[in-house]
Amino acid sequence: MAFHDWKWLLLLGRQTTLAKVWRSRRGGPSLCWKRCCHWSTGKSLDPEVRAFLEENTEVTNSGHLTPEIRLRLLTPRCRFWREKPDLWPYGDPFWAIYWPGGQALSRYILDNPRVVKGRSVLDLGSGCGATAIAAVMSGASQVLANDIDPIAGMAMILNCELNHLNPFPITIKNIINSEAGNWDLIVLGDMFYDEQLADGLHRWLQKCIRTHQTEVLIGDPGRHQFLSHSIRSQLHKVIEYSLPENTRQENYGLTSSIVWSYHPSNSSDNS
Repeated sequence: MAFHDWKWLLLLGRQTTLAKVWRSRRGGPSLCWKRCCHWSTGKSLDPEVRAFLEENTEVTNSGHLTPEIRLRLLTPRCRFWREKPDLWPYGDPFWAIYWPGGQALSRYILDNPRVVKGRSVLDLGSGCGATAIAAVMSGASQVLANDIDPIAGMAMILNCELNHLNPFPITIKNIINSEAGNWDLIVLGDMFYDEQLADGLHRWLQKCIRTHQTEVLIGDPGRHQFLSHSIRSQLHKVIEYSLPENTRQENYGLTSSIVWSYHPSNSSDNS
């Protein structure tokens, strides 16, 4: 089974596996991540992992909504696009795909830098780090990227280098249901693919908003799991982007992606 077929399986339900990890992951980062928890550009990355990622991803800034941002992604020209997914030596590389929700968030931030300028920003489920990179480019005063995959963290460092940015802080752990951090803005894209995970996100985001008046922006192309969740009634559409043809082909018919602002009701539901 080629990698592009793996993407189809992921869209049909492999996200459930990742959702279980988000719900269960506890404690600090893995040993692999501890080796590059504090870094300067070009240093501290595991040389073997760096070489593997550089060899098996393609640097691209085309086919998505943000040509200003260069990213290392899995593309049809990469070896693992054709190889059996089981040959990939690390966890499923969700980070190596620039998902439509993240594309919309990044485009919106680049077009509207006032949204982040001088503010602290948490990019939850950061993946390739594109939205965090967009926030840095647009003048955010503080950016923290979060993912549960240490390889995603390493890929973010490489992507910062590609865009001539000093790496921003990255935390590799599940922070959902943890103490609400004091962030001006939380951004998250393509995270509502599992009902239990969505419920946990809903409660945690409510807590962040009510405790610190945090602003929340969500990117999603309109997947069923997102539109059918109760959070949908508390979202306000900010902007909708037509997806580039390449992104449409890779996402099996999705034609647009939307940025939503989240304004939970004052009721105690889901709190």
